[in-house]
Amino acid sequence: MAADPLTAIPAVVLRNLSDKLYEKRKNAALEVEGIVKQLTAAGDHDKITAVINLLTHEYTYSPQANHRKGGLIGLAAATVGLSSEAAQHLEQILPPVINSFSDQDSRVRYYACEALYNIAKVVRGEFIFHFNKIFDALCKLSADSDPNVQSAAHLLDRLVKDIVTESDQFSIEEFIPLLRERMNVLNPYVRQFLVGWITVLDSVPDIDMLGFLPDFLDGLFNMLSDSSLEIRQQADSALSEFLQEIKNSPSVDYGRMAEILVQRAAAPDEFTRWTAITWINEFVKLGGDQLVPYYADILGAILPCIADKEEKIRVVARETNEELRAIQADPAEGFDVGAILSIARRQLSNEHEATRIESLHWISTLLNRHRSEVLTFLNDIFDTLLKSLSDPSDQVVLLVLEVHAAIAKDQYNFAQLLVFLVHKFRTDHTLLERRGALIIRRLCVLLNSERVYRELSKILEKEADLDFASTMVQALNLILLTSSELSDLRDLLKLSLVNAAGKDFFLSLYSSWCHSSMAIISLCLLAQAYQHASAVIQSLTEEDINVRFLVQLDKLIHLLETPTFAYLRLQLLEPGRYILLLKALYGLLMLLPQQSAAFKILRTRLKTVPSYSFNKEQPNHFSEDGSMNAENGINFESWLQRFQQTQQQHHLHSKSQALSRNISISAKEVQKPEEVRGPAPGAEISRPPSRSSRKGPGQLHL
Repeated sequence: MAADPLTAIPAVVLRNLSDKLYEKRKNAALEVEGIVKQLTAAGDHDKITAVINLLTHEYTYSPQANHRKGGLIGLAAATVGLSSEAAQHLEQILPPVINSFSDQDSRVRYYACEALYNIAKVVRGEFIFHFNKIFDALCKLSADSDPNVQSAAHLLDRLVKDIVTESDQFSIEEFIPLLRERMNVLNPYVRQFLVGWITVLDSVPDIDMLGFLPDFLDGLFNMLSDSSLEIRQQADSALSEFLQEIKNSPSVDYGRMAEILVQRAAAPDEFTRWTAITWINEFVKLGGDQLVPYYADILGAILPCIADKEEKIRVVARETNEELRAIQADPAEGFDVGAILSIARRQLSNEHEATRIESLHWISTLLNRHRSEVLTFLNDIFDTLLKSLSDPSDQVVLLVLEVHAAIAKDQYNFAQLLVFLVHKFRTDHTLLERRGALIIRRLCVLLNSERVYRELSKILEKEADLDFASTMVQALNLILLTSSELSDLRDLLKLSLVNAAGKDFFLSLYSSWCHSSMAIISLCLLAQAYQHASAVIQSLTEEDINVRFLVQLDKLIHLLETPTFAYLRLQLLEPGRYILLLKALYGLLMLLPQQSAAFKILRTRLKTVPSYSFNKEQPNHFSEDGSMNAENGINFESWLQRFQQTQQQHHLHSKSQALSRNISISAKEVQKPEEVRGPAPGAEISRPPSRSSRKGPGQLHL
């Protein structure tokens, strides 16, 4: 038969235990303590269990507040009475006390703290086996609305910490899941409570908090942006201590923490970003092989921080970036070249120049170290690199060109680069106008100027878009005549009628240069093929001499006054020897409007030439070209025919365009006003084909 607690506890004691006066409840509790002490001495645990059940169900779970208060003080008294025997009854005693922490009456919650405090003092180490339940209750009490309850909870918290630090039975493995769950709470009091516990547990030598740091690291970082300065400082202090431990520890799980740090490095809060990037900096120095699989993620965090608005973040990010790039990782050891390239490619569209520059440095570094691996991902990055040629920063463009040049070391990729570059210029005329000279000149320096010009000429010779071909050739010709980087090409062309190398290069340009009559004339003057220059000039027809031609001629006349053509001007001192040069220059003069500045410049120059009659017989030791002893085996007559054929194609193209425009205009004029709603029926016929969709033989669709 179950023990009857009423036979153990007098009715007056039970009545006083629920009295509204604290003193009466306290005295009743002392009576309970004495009774339980006697039962313990007698070993009557059944009756003790009955007493605890009575205090629990009739008092702590009572709807009456005073009953609940009495029940709590009674349970604490029973625990004191049990003394060393209390451990075996904790499963009964603790639940009603912990349940009272959520009581609506603040005084009940206060007495619950007091009761648990007294219970803890009695059982000490046995308390550890119920730690998670107690911790969870304390976590909630730390944010209690009543200051008296908070104060009582703090006292209880200190006692529990003392018990944990002196115990060798505490299970960190069982506690961590609860801590991880609670770390997401935003309440400032709870946050202080949590940081306090993390700090205390970390100070216990036998508890390996560092091993579980990945489980609550994100929560600590989350506290760095708290509105409370005190919480921010406490979280920062805890993180600093852990970072120091990491530096001194031989075994750390860098990988899981790296994932957290990467996310936090992009936090809107400055202090959080700075702390995260500082941790990443240390990880890169310490992590070694563990971090290899996370290099791409780490780089993704570093690159944006290089352009952070805060200088201290920029400084640490740059240092970390250099540290990371200095590590010689091997793809065979898990180094993911493709992932790194993907990050660098993505950051090329970053709004900050510094980040784009470092992204290009990374691509360049990977090309130098792992060229074959990078080339397998070329399709993924090539288009982005081409787009970056339109970057507003010249420094970025120059670096992009260095990357392109590094890719184009072999013949296949060299040819591909120039094909795609020509396509880019064809579809983006603004790029050609604003950056064309910079791009071509830099590629000539990086990839051998003669090789670049030969390949471009080969591509443009087959160009189907005649207007673009003419524009592109004129641009290349101007770069050839003016760029200091191409002085070796100009010197080579001057020998076109003397040696095989000069002749070969001259002829490699000729076919594509035929797209512009002024480019051909310039090329001939540079090659000192003066008779052919004169022949080209005299072959020009009325259709050739338009506004565009005159603009180009104006540029050439001004260029004749530059150091590039100093040799030509000096040749004018010997008009008898260079009679055909004079003839060519006078031919150009005859094409210029007399009121133009170019006409006056050229006429003034020609007036300085010593007198010479065109009727005088030319010395027979000079070639009919007026400059060299022979034409070096060049059949200029057939090349002139090629020029004329190309120009004839341009004439037909111009007529076709003009006809299309006239048809379009006529169609619009005859259309009734009410019918003018969408595009005219003939609009598609009159519109020139899209340049982006037209391609010459050997060119690729993009």
